[in-house]
This record gives sequence, structure tokens and C-alpha cells, in this order.
Amino acid sequence: MNAHPLRFRSAAAASMLILILAALAACSGTGAAVRQLSVTDSVAEIASRTVIDVRTPAELADGMIAGATNIDFQAPDFRDRVATLDRNGKYLVYCRTGNRSAQAAAVMADLGFTDIVDAGGFAALAAAGAPTVP
Repeated sequence: MNAHPLRFRSAAAASMLILILAALAACSGTGAAVRQLSVTDSVAEIASRTVIDVRTPAELADGMIAGATNIDFQAPDFRDRVATLDRNGKYLVYCRTGNRSAQAAAVMADLGFTDIVDAGGFAALAAAGAPTVP
């Protein structure tokens, strides 16, 4: 008689499976800290979050989201500067196109931040109605 595919031959095998699933869930925890929202939803989140612009100083000439703080992702002290922020805060991160914002959000999650929105690129946010300043 064939055994049911989900039936375990021993309690040890079942325990091992539970440990593996728990480890996988723990490893995925940092990814859960970062959310990607639609541009419209990201714009709606701006007022309730600390906004971080991770573009270079030269890129700021295009303007920035009103109230944003610039922490250049390419600067050698990026990780150190971000590490001084409240890890329990609510953050929205953006860059020029969305590439560096994803990388910056991943660094923040690695540092223990728990609520990060990767909002993508500045031009898309501005086009969707995000408040900007020159």
C-alpha cells in the first residue's frame, strides 16, 4: 500500500520539516519590511512617512519631494547615516529610476528597519502628483 505523500515516517522527519519552514520564514522577514506600491499609492503614503531621497546631489537639481531628506546612496557613509535613523519609523525611499531605492530599502531592511516603502523614481512620483520643491 502506498503511503500518503504528506504522511511522515517519523516524528523526527516532521520536526525537521517544521524547522526548515521556520528558517525559511525567518529568512524572508527582511523582505517583508520592504513594500513596493503603485505610484499613486506611494504618493498617498508621503504625508505619513519620513521620505528619503537617495539620489546624488547633482540629481537634486531636478527637484525633490517636499520634506524629503537626501541621503545619497552612492556616498561611502550611506549605511552609517541610515543607521542613525529610528528603525521603528515609517519610511518612503525613492531615487531617480527605482534601482537605487530598491537597493537602499534592502540595506535598511538588513539594518532592522521594519516599515519601508520603495517608491521607485522621482519623475513618476512627481507626475503622479507628489508635492515637489525645486
